[in-house]
Amino acid sequence: MDLEQAPDEELARLARAGDESAFGEIVRRHSPRVFRTASRFFRRREQVEEAAQEVFLKAFTQLDTYEGRGSFEGWLTRITTNTCLNLLRSARRRPELTSSDLSEDEGDWLENNLAGEAAEQQPSIERAVVAADLAEKVLSTMSEDDRVVLMMMDGEEASVKEVAEATGWSESNVKVKAMRARRRMREAVEKLLGI
Repeated sequence: MDLEQAPDEELARLARAGDESAFGEIVRRHSPRVFRTASRFFRRREQVEEAAQEVFLKAFTQLDTYEGRGSFEGWLTRITTNTCLNLLRSARRRPELTSSDLSEDEGDWLENNLAGEAAEQQPSIERAVVAADLAEKVLSTMSEDDRVVLMMMDGEEASVKEVAEATGWSESNVKVKAMRARRRMREAVEKLLGI
């Protein structure tokens, strides 16, 4: 059988029966998505790689739990999300972000863009990078759940349904978490600005 053409369900069945090459094909096929999902949680490449290794280890040991009712990709995305959340929870908490933690560029960006002072018409690539870095710093001070819901819904433009499927939360829970996370994000930025 040509494993590259085999459906995910067949690969899972073969891997459960001990076929290492079938699991190798699962890893090859789904690595890009696992890495993309893990990179929503972690910034450094080595953290993303560590998370992906953990995900595939869990997937291998939990293959018996995949019943084929939903998509294999969805099952693996859920394992990825839960694994990343668990890794974040087990990591030491970061101290609260203060304006002194910001670089001069980030402070300038905050002042010019969020305080409503003069902003250029066309933001440059450099300004976009500074803004993304600043957003990452603020996000890093938030809870794992807040970070996940904001990154998925606002960063990846995932729907409420997609977030619910990836996290296992109900759709109404996703909506509430998103509303609260956005409020906390706004409060964190306002605190940085001294508003």
